[in-house]
Amino acid sequence: MDNFFQLWAPYLVSIFLFLILVILNVVLFSKIKKINQLTQAFFSGKKGKDLEEVMVNQAGEIKKLEKDIKELFDGYEKIYNIAAKGIQKVGVVRYNPFRDMGGNQSFSIAMLDRNNAGLIISTLATRDGVRVFSKSIIDGECKEFPLLEEEKKAIKIAKTSKKSLTV
Repeated sequence: MDNFFQLWAPYLVSIFLFLILVILNVVLFSKIKKINQLTQAFFSGKKGKDLEEVMVNQAGEIKKLEKDIKELFDGYEKIYNIAAKGIQKVGVVRYNPFRDMGGNQSFSIAMLDRNNAGLIISTLATRDGVRVFSKSIIDGECKEFPLLEEEKKAIKIAKTSKKSLTV
């Protein structure tokens, strides 16, 4: 009997491996057939669209959206630059220029942009009327005229204003 297994062992192992391979082939062919049926159902049909057509349409939509995004970004940059020049910081100081009479009827208003440029408007209230003065401000300073202490204080308040309207 030992002689029988020694003689036929290589053939039996080969037949066993052959049967395993046949079974694996049958299983794989059935899976391939199922995949082919699914792909045919996916790519065909009267109501179904061709996948290539869908991809081309999506590529066109992506290009259109990229163009729209670029236009929006360009518009945002323009608005951002315009907003940088607008009044974003305000400081107000009321004061009495005459120590012995009247109240705090005079005031200074500093209106600055993002770069601390703008103007300051000051009023001086007297018995005879009200006088209004304005001075241009660049980098938080007035280079043309000297500033009153109240005007300097209004600029400082505007510069340190926590509620800025920055975009």
